[in-house]
Parts: sequence; C-alpha cells; structure tokens
Amino acid sequence: MKNILDYAPIKEYIRNISNMYRLGYDERNGGNVSMILNKDELKEYLDFKVIRVIPINFDATELAGEVFVVTGTGKYFKNVEYDPERNIGIVRISKDGKNAELLWGFNDGGKFTSEFPAHLMSHIARRKINPNNKVVMHCHPANIIAMTITHSLDEKEFTKTIWRTNTECIVVFPEGLGVLPWELCGTPKIGMDTAEKMKDYRVVIWAIHGVFACGETLDEAFGLIETVEKTCEIYNLCNGKEILNTITDEQLYSLAKFWNLENLIKPGWLDI
Repeated sequence: MKNILDYAPIKEYIRNISNMYRLGYDERNGGNVSMILNKDELKEYLDFKVIRVIPINFDATELAGEVFVVTGTGKYFKNVEYDPERNIGIVRISKDGKNAELLWGFNDGGKFTSEFPAHLMSHIARRKINPNNKVVMHCHPANIIAMTITHSLDEKEFTKTIWRTNTECIVVFPEGLGVLPWELCGTPKIGMDTAEKMKDYRVVIWAIHGVFACGETLDEAFGLIETVEKTCEIYNLCNGKEILNTITDEQLYSLAKFWNLENLIKPGWLDI
C-alpha cells in the first residue's frame, strides 16, 4: 500500500491550504476545504477500512459512497502541512447518507469542519449544474469582507462593481457573484441558502464573513477567490476617491463576446 501523502491530489490539497494560510485567507481555524477523491485511484493508497463513524446531521444520500478529503473542526490551516493526519481527514459518505465513515486522518479523535454539511449541500447543488465539480472552498479574505461592509449587497450591483474594477473579472466569472446578507454560520440555514445560490454562481459571498467557491479543481476554486479578493482590494483602495475611469457596459459585453461568454451573463445585467 502506497503512502496516502504521496498521492498527488492530497499533496496539491495540502499545498493549497498552506498557500491560503500564508495569504491571510484563513486565520486561526477560519475556513475549510473539501474535495471529492477518485475512489479507484485511492485503492493504491487506502484499504478503505472504517476507523470510526461520524454523524453528519444532514441527509447526504445524493453523495452516498463518495469519498472526500476535508479539513477538521478547530484545526489551524498553518498546521496542516506539518501534521496532515491530525488536521485533515478522508471520509466516505455512508449508504444511508447519515454518516461519514472515517478512512484516514483526524488521528487525535477530531472530526470534519462544522461547515461540512454546508459543503455537502453545495457539492450536491453544483454537481447538478456541472457533474465534474469536485471542490468546495471557504475562507475569510480581508478585502472581500471589507467590501461587504461598505458596498451594497445587491448581487447585480456588487457584481458590476467588481466587473468594472478589473478587466479579467467578467471573463473569469461571467455568471456573476452570489451574495448573502450576514447569517449565523455553522447552521443548516446558511448551508441551504449558499447551496441555493450555487445553482447560479460558483462564488458566493458571505457578508462580513468570507466567501464560498466551487470548482472542478482546486485551481479553479482558488482562482475564483483570488480574483475576487484582488479586485475587492482595488475597489477598497479607490473607495472614497474621485473615479475618473471605469469599464463601461459596452466594454464589458465586448470582453465577454470576445471569449464567447456573452450567453452566461444574466439578462438585464448589462445596459447595452
């Protein structure tokens, strides 16, 4: 049996988590990442013996049999690369969808993040849109949070401000951004509300909290967050100053059309 820490997707997962911490996206134990793993590939690394069973407190029947790597509750991202078997775990969703079967990790008796049910809800929602979706990523980037304090939370207005602030944004997320007002975190409601937004968006902003993003790969999910965060930083630097130049709706449309993405823009969001 090969060492699971030599499995390329796990190595990439750990690299991403370390990078997110170094960028300041995940302070303390803030944030969480889940990713679906290839069961056939895992046979070389795991014997699939169930170490223990952890209740999910959510009906995840639609994901029964799927195997996830997920960050642990109360675990600091800065420690993952130094002690992965303590800070992350690999779990399989039980046949009845009520439990997660621990196959590896959480060796201190820990469990998955408290927001794992919210992750599972988003996985379910996104897979109905894109069956290849594998990653859900949540973190607390400072500039995104800051912008939700000073800007309207209307999705159209928030998205268009972002689009107009950075040329690449309408190309990276032509469908726009989902935005939720402040809600109590770790509850079924915020998970359900996020999953509902995931039917239309790959990025959902949690006001005065952070961001959820999905993707087929870690690079896609992280790249979405990275692009939004950088653009929010630019907006925050300019906020309160006289704006002399911006990208017009006609120019935004020309960008989308150049990349054959114009059909992904919501009707009525551009005044053209």
